[in-house]
Amino acid sequence: MLLIHNRPGFVEELTENERTELFGEVDRIMGELTETGELVGGQALADPSTAVTIRGVDGRPAVTDGPFAESKEQFAGYVEVDCASRERAVEIASSWPDVRFGGGVLEVRAVMHDSGAEM
Repeated sequence: MLLIHNRPGFVEELTENERTELFGEVDRIMGELTETGELVGGQALADPSTAVTIRGVDGRPAVTDGPFAESKEQFAGYVEVDCASRERAVEIASSWPDVRFGGGVLEVRAVMHDSGAEM
């Protein structure tokens, strides 16, 4: 799974040409992954302002507005791929334009199957 983390406001800070280039690159990568059969799925997430976070406080769930992650980037979406190796997943993540444009970070993480053998 390629977990996409973006700095809030990153896309809005780009020029119109840069946004067109970024989204064009995403479309190209998704097309390539579809053609190779490596694309399993993926989705962008709604703006972080729509999120709520649930934490345990004094043994009870406490709900607060927002993601409130302790980082500058927020989880923005994911792409699930089925590829031959971790190295290939890193190659795909490294080509993601959010990284090149400086507003994003991608995390590569294996998806745990029912057996849990990946742990």
